[in-house]
Amino acid sequence: MTPRLELVDVDVRLGGVHAVRGLSLAVAPGEIRGLIGPNGAGKTTVINAITGAVPLAGGAIRLDGHDIAGLPAHEVSRRGVGRTFQHVEPFGDLSVLDNVLVGAGRSHRSHVVAQALALPRARERERRLHAFAMETLEAFGLAHVAYARADSLPFGLLKRMDLARSMAAAPRLLLMDEPTSGMSESEADRAIAVARELASARDITLIVVEHNMRVMMALAERITVIQFGSFVAEGTPEQVQVDPLVVDAYLGEEAVDVDTAAVP
Repeated sequence: MTPRLELVDVDVRLGGVHAVRGLSLAVAPGEIRGLIGPNGAGKTTVINAITGAVPLAGGAIRLDGHDIAGLPAHEVSRRGVGRTFQHVEPFGDLSVLDNVLVGAGRSHRSHVVAQALALPRARERERRLHAFAMETLEAFGLAHVAYARADSLPFGLLKRMDLARSMAAAPRLLLMDEPTSGMSESEADRAIAVARELASARDITLIVVEHNMRVMMALAERITVIQFGSFVAEGTPEQVQVDPLVVDAYLGEEAVDVDTAAVP
């Protein structure tokens, strides 16, 4: 099976810093892959490299077997790669629903002329878009704020809106950077359960960067660990949490409690 995403000996240099060093990994279609490491390990840089936000100094990045390294960010997005951000960037003057409709519009394209003339098929498209967006909001527990301005929401709800917007775009690959930061424990539990369910239903492959190890161990099917931009280890959550190299590089004392804090 061709990997949904494949990194081969990826190098990224940011100024004088060698941020990612010869990193290779392969993620299967439909997989939920965790990416962890200490602060400064290069996790967000890896996401930026995949999305075309930073150039490679070497190596290759392939999406479904096709090389996407060097493509501009908008072209990478057009080919089915989405992302969430640590710091949400909403369209603040739009409603929560309209923010999610922006995402949904990317996955439900229609003919420009039909839309401009408000032909029946364009009106039907708008109806389907609205229903799809509301369904996604309901899944994330946001239907009650659908018509509120996005910039009126507290940060935890904004993060959930960002997840809903990204999921509504139905990308082939979604890169999630600290998706539960700013959420309460119960919000995080619900958000990851919904993300996992929608990813499966909509055939979305997930790569998740998350410092909350309780969340990561509950969400990811496999975890890749990096340090100083280089590969350290890879395996199931159960394998990773007892790997001596991982414990030494990252988990430390957290490893003792990770298995008792798993999310149902």
